[in-house]
Amino acid sequence: MEKLIITAAITGSRITREITPHIPITQAEIVQSAYECWQAGASIVHIHVRDPNTGQGTQDVGVFRQVVEPLREKTDLILCLTTSGIPGRNLPTEDRIAPVDLKPELASFDAGSINLGGTVFINSPEFLDRAAEKMKETGVKPEIEIFDLGMIVTSLRMRDQGKLDEPLHFQFVLGTPWGAPATPKSFLHLHEHIPDNATWSIIGIGKGHLPMSMMALAMGGHIRVGLEDNIYYSKGVLAETNAQFVERIVKIAREYGREIATPDEAREILSIE
Repeated sequence: MEKLIITAAITGSRITREITPHIPITQAEIVQSAYECWQAGASIVHIHVRDPNTGQGTQDVGVFRQVVEPLREKTDLILCLTTSGIPGRNLPTEDRIAPVDLKPELASFDAGSINLGGTVFINSPEFLDRAAEKMKETGVKPEIEIFDLGMIVTSLRMRDQGKLDEPLHFQFVLGTPWGAPATPKSFLHLHEHIPDNATWSIIGIGKGHLPMSMMALAMGGHIRVGLEDNIYYSKGVLAETNAQFVERIVKIAREYGREIATPDEAREILSIE
């Protein structure tokens, strides 16, 4: 079976210290947490950054640069920078896609709109066209985030129109309150609609975190873990670091007999040049 790619989602845009004291907020904290995840076995880190004054998410390229440059110096991680902005605030398109100018190897590509956080996370056709165009211009591979089946349909249509290049890479996001549930039946229904040559990874939000990871492990897919998606290591017990989640998946995967991909091996699997 193909080696396992582990992605660590370090901070997200919304979780505060009031929710968990362990969430990385400052640029230095995000860098340190990503570094620890790399040492633990992650080959990709999914990066949001926070406004130093408010602690909330920002798409400020200068702040992203203060995370990206140290990680490029210290590690060989694949960096996946977010273009989602802050769901619910619906920033202007050019603000959202600005971090792509830093030429990460991956950038998130949320393939449709969805109710999220009590409001609407808008990813209009115009936004998707512009994001896909800019990623092509800069040589950045889209990480296509899928919350429901319609987003796969949209992605395949964009592929057929020449806007997204194969092989596609999907990141399934299951277990949000308004999207596809984090259940085996739900995931299998989504999975059967992706192309045979696509690669894929899975996120289980909250209590779906570990069960969905086990689905990916057994089915030959890849896994995303981290405090952006789940703040609990076990029921009622807060995770203290992102690396804890990576370490657990590494241990389970090795017991299962599946080896962990290095960043360079992940590049080959994902057809990142």
